[in-house]
Amino acid sequence: MKMIKLFSSLMLANLICTTAVTQINHVEPLNWWVGMKNPNLQLLINGNNIGETTPVINYPGVTIKKVSKGDSKNYLFIDILIAKTAKPGIVGISFKKGAKEVYSYRYQLKKREQDAAAFKGFNSSDAVFLVVPDRFANGDYTNDVVEGLKENKIDRNFAGGRHGGDIRGLINHLDYIKDMGFTAIWPTPMLENDMERYSYHGYSITNHYKVDPRYGTLDEYKELSAKMRQRGMKLIFDEVLNHTGSNYWWMKDLPFKDWINFPPPHPYTGSNHRRTVNQDLYASDYDKKLWVEGWFDKTMPDMNGKNPFMANYLIQNTIWWIETLQLGGVRQDTYGYSDKTFLKNWSCAIMNEYPNFSIVGEEWSTNPLITSYWQSGKKNHDGYTGCLNTIMDFPLQAALVQSLNGEEAESYHTPFTRLYEGLANDFVYPNPNQMLLFVDNHDMDRLFMQLKQDVALTKMALTYLSTTRGIPQIFYGTEILMDNTPHHKNDGLIRSDFPGGWKDDKANGFTGEGLNANQQSVQAYLKQLLNWRKNNPVIANGQTMHFAPFDGLYVYFRCNKEKTVMVVMNKNEKETNVDTKRFAEILKGKSSAVNIITGETIDVANSFAVPGKSALVLEIK
Repeated sequence: MKMIKLFSSLMLANLICTTAVTQINHVEPLNWWVGMKNPNLQLLINGNNIGETTPVINYPGVTIKKVSKGDSKNYLFIDILIAKTAKPGIVGISFKKGAKEVYSYRYQLKKREQDAAAFKGFNSSDAVFLVVPDRFANGDYTNDVVEGLKENKIDRNFAGGRHGGDIRGLINHLDYIKDMGFTAIWPTPMLENDMERYSYHGYSITNHYKVDPRYGTLDEYKELSAKMRQRGMKLIFDEVLNHTGSNYWWMKDLPFKDWINFPPPHPYTGSNHRRTVNQDLYASDYDKKLWVEGWFDKTMPDMNGKNPFMANYLIQNTIWWIETLQLGGVRQDTYGYSDKTFLKNWSCAIMNEYPNFSIVGEEWSTNPLITSYWQSGKKNHDGYTGCLNTIMDFPLQAALVQSLNGEEAESYHTPFTRLYEGLANDFVYPNPNQMLLFVDNHDMDRLFMQLKQDVALTKMALTYLSTTRGIPQIFYGTEILMDNTPHHKNDGLIRSDFPGGWKDDKANGFTGEGLNANQQSVQAYLKQLLNWRKNNPVIANGQTMHFAPFDGLYVYFRCNKEKTVMVVMNKNEKETNVDTKRFAEILKGKSSAVNIITGETIDVANSFAVPGKSALVLEIK
């Protein structure tokens, strides 16, 4: 009897041990594709004691090159080679301990939906609509509160809380966005942010492979992308390579001790946010380390791109989302905060796989010497090169607002000097036409507040944005004068709910109901401007020529072989005459132009009048 009990105890212990060994929690990427240019794949396997097993694959065209263990016994990293001859199907992975298989996993290899070269990124022919999904429209009230997530309530009266906007809300209003003249949408991140508070914005990611269920499902994300493509629109994925949320599933058991920088129990060490250190000839190693390795915020651990396994993980994650959602671009948050060698490897891996793709990086500096450092093709003093083809144009955004507000340098009293000289700095960029220009975004005061609630100046800013070189990006609600006055840099108010996105809203920005006359006027103006832009390639690919500001005026031209467009911006309160003789090198032999907004024909042979505080866009005939 004692022997039976002993045998039973041993059997139970063996069962428990086997169960512990064979419990797999994560296999990432979730799937992969045959026919990729890069045939290599590295799988992250996370499970109880999985590091004590040996993986085996027996599938035609798929071989294991190398197996690496983490510092934690609960991780394995499997390097796989996928031959050109490999076919789509289910790859069986057997995990063995000794001669015994303790677990098997079915890993899917898929057929690609299109060839890599067919992925077309956003470019200067596009107009980008930036939206914070939680604040745009609530299309599915059943997912507002999801059981098991840490922030489990909706409170539209709390600026820092969740309000219920979702993917279905975006899908429901695609026609509004398209009709406004936009050709691409950039939603802030919609991956899981399972944080206790203040994560509605999406930048505290806790699972790189899971859509936050309060936004919807992966199938709905795919539906959004598919319905955008049906409308000739591109979906831009907002990604964060630099940091995660502190509730990320791996934080309780890191694969490697250096998986993140300054990991717990190390005391919190924040970034010094000194973005100049990459180019500074005199920067200390101390400052360089804090810039790259310090946490962005106390709840945002800094991922270590110097760790080769982390680097592979992030590169593959980007590719996975490009393939899964059939993306038209990636916007990279906090570009420059990560290790710059990793950023080069990441950006070049993406562009090598997708040669016609687009990536835009956020480098929040108003100094073009800083921002231009990252654009591909730039010849930097330290030899650094990367493959990032687009930069967010913070320098020109600042110059535009300063000029419209009359904040010129003391040595110049001529309006528009900052803007004129800001554009003149384009010589530092390898490709100015691929810069992403904007007037406001989700991290800065609303344009209407920046311009002191001046409707005329707001229209002027939108005119410049829509007609100068580069790719215009407009923040949702800017078209209806959404405003956070007088609350400077209050993020929750900057990202207020778009009126009409909730069924009990009294005003409706989608239909115009409840909007005041100024809101309706600006919305109609921008709609006409962007739709004209969409049908006039001269704005996308034409040459730019501008003339030094004079008499409160700033004049520039966009020209190609087919068309010439003249833009006149007038800061004067009163109507101002424009003598066209100074523009003879372009207007010589031309006598008339058409106002693209009013349809009015204007005589440009000698001089013409421009209304006070306005901008004219003229097609030269």
